[in-house]
Amino acid sequence: MIDFSQKPLFLAPMAGFTDLPFRSVVKNFGADVTVSEMISSNALVYESKKTLKMLEKDELEKPYIVQIAGSNKEVLKKAVLILNDFDFIDGIDFNCGCPVKKVIKQNAGSSLLRDLDELKSCLALIKQYSKKQSTSVKIRLGFDRENVQEIAKACEQAGVDYISIHARTAKQMYSGKADYDAIKKAKQAIKIPLVANGDINVENADEVFKHTKADALMIGRASVGRPWIFYEIKNGKTVSKELKKEIILFHFEAMMKHHSKLGLSMFKKHLHEYSKGYENAASFRQNINKSDDYNESFKLIEDFFS
Repeated sequence: MIDFSQKPLFLAPMAGFTDLPFRSVVKNFGADVTVSEMISSNALVYESKKTLKMLEKDELEKPYIVQIAGSNKEVLKKAVLILNDFDFIDGIDFNCGCPVKKVIKQNAGSSLLRDLDELKSCLALIKQYSKKQSTSVKIRLGFDRENVQEIAKACEQAGVDYISIHARTAKQMYSGKADYDAIKKAKQAIKIPLVANGDINVENADEVFKHTKADALMIGRASVGRPWIFYEIKNGKTVSKELKKEIILFHFEAMMKHHSKLGLSMFKKHLHEYSKGYENAASFRQNINKSDDYNESFKLIEDFFS
C-alpha cells in the first residue's frame, strides 16, 4: 500500500489543521500519504457527529490513514471495529506521541511511552482486530528522557507495519532542536520502515534522509501556510506567486464547502500563515479578522495575494 522504496512524503496529523480541505490541498501537491487529525477513541465509540465527520476523506487520498488515541482496551477495540466499517480507510495509526497535558492525563498519547508493556498491549490489540492494510504507531524519542531504541523495538515486537518518530521527547514538547541522531539510532535497531518527523522542511529534507537512513519523511508544521512544500521537496522548484494565490483560494473554497458557516473563521488561522512574508500582511490580517462575509473575504484574499 505504501511503497517505502520510493521514499514517500507523509503529511503529519495536526489537530485543528489537517482536516479534509487541507489534506486535499497537499494531496494535489505531492504528499504521498495523508493522516487524519488525531481522533479520540472515546469520541469515536460514542459517535459524536463531529468525530464521524473528521473521518471523511478526499477522493485523491490514497492511501488514507486514520490516527486514533486512547488507552482503554475495550474502547480501543470498539473504535477499531467501527473503523473497519469504513472501506475508504486504508490504515490505522496509534498516537503515542501527543505531549498535551489533557491527553497525558488520560494515560494516552506520549504517556504510554512510560509503560512499554501497556504500549505493546494496545498496539497488539489494534493489530488483532483491524481489517485495514496497515497498523502503525507515532511516537517520540521518549517521555522525559531519550530511550527511542527501546521504544521502537517494543513497537516492532507488537507487530506494527511501520513506525513514525518525532525527534523530540514528550517533555520537550516542540522546543529545542530535533534530534536526528536519535532517529538514526532507532532505524538501526529495527527492521520495519521508519518515518522521520520533526522540523523537516525544504532546506533539510535531503539531509535528513541521508543522515537518518529513514524510509520516509513526515512533514507537519512546515506545511502550514506552505502546503506546496511536498512539491518543492520532490522537484527542487519553488511555486510561483500566481499558483500560490490559486491554491489559497482553492483551500478557502474547500473550507467553506466542508465546514459551511464555520469555514470562514476556521480559515483565518491558515491566512495568518499564508500571508507571512508578504508586504502589508499585518493590515491584511486586521481586515480579514474583521470580515464575516464570504464575498468580502474572497475579494480581500484575491486582492492581497495578487
